[in-house]
Amino acid sequence: MTSTTSLGEGKRVVAICGGVGGAKLALGLQDVVGEALDVAVNVADDFSHLGLEISPDLDTVLYTLGGLNDEKRGWGRADETWNFMAAMAQIGGETWFSLGDRDLALHVERSKRRAAGETLTQFARDIAQRFSIRANILPVSDGRIRTMVDTSIGELEFQRYFVERRCEPEVKAIRFDVEQGLSMTHDVANALSASDLGMIVVCPSNPYLSIDPILAVPGMAEAIRSARVPVVAVSPIIGGQAVKGPTRKIMMELGIPVSNVGIARHYGDLIDGLVIDDSDSGEADTLPLATYATPTLMTDKASRCSLAEHVLAFGAHLGRDSRWQSRMAAQ
Repeated sequence: MTSTTSLGEGKRVVAICGGVGGAKLALGLQDVVGEALDVAVNVADDFSHLGLEISPDLDTVLYTLGGLNDEKRGWGRADETWNFMAAMAQIGGETWFSLGDRDLALHVERSKRRAAGETLTQFARDIAQRFSIRANILPVSDGRIRTMVDTSIGELEFQRYFVERRCEPEVKAIRFDVEQGLSMTHDVANALSASDLGMIVVCPSNPYLSIDPILAVPGMAEAIRSARVPVVAVSPIIGGQAVKGPTRKIMMELGIPVSNVGIARHYGDLIDGLVIDDSDSGEADTLPLATYATPTLMTDKASRCSLAEHVLAFGAHLGRDSRWQSRMAAQ
């Protein structure tokens, strides 16, 4: 099954991706276009814990596209055991962030190799090959960017808000702590400027906690806008609800309409089109941009591939639209 012909023979796709929801669509895109997929992954929720370097979104993407993820739990590796965490609890160690026994190997190896001078990009490339992943998995940056959440109990680092506090405190604002000189990697820059790039897909990850930190990397949003290919986002909202995670809660607390209109306004002129669930097709006429309605809930391989096919076909349609071509010509 392939949709490369709808974009043009040999065209590549860049997916902008966070964790679980984004990884599902990235897997569908990999099943459809294979090696022609580059996945730019959020690293702003990375942190040091128990002396180890942890990259939750990157690891979720690696496990998912490598067929090793725990689909029932939604994160971590399948067939996981928890002896390490039980032993930590026994000796009074920190247990608020769970590290499975199989998962632990990735964190230990990454920490060792990063300490020896290897970049996160180099590490991800090697692990992707070992997991037989066909797509290119690209951390958006090898530098440091961290998501900070201003809440009703004060400012929290992302994992303290998301995992330790289970997203319970009210969110007042979200900011990104960016180290001086931070930039996207050369691999990501090259993917976005490639002459054979066909389209960019913004996956249905949390726009505020997963996609925004990617766009906060200096030069990233500008590179997407300058790519001169259709940019299509998939809404994480279905019937006024988020499929997974705190997206709905955050939107309500920030005073943003929990709807596809709210998602479209948030991305603004970054995107050319928005894919929404077919149950929300009645909203299409209220949206300020091109819209395509199709089932967006991904529960198995067939639904992931179907959504990927529709997203690619929508991007190809936008690329042939005279209004989009006129706008590109005017830039």
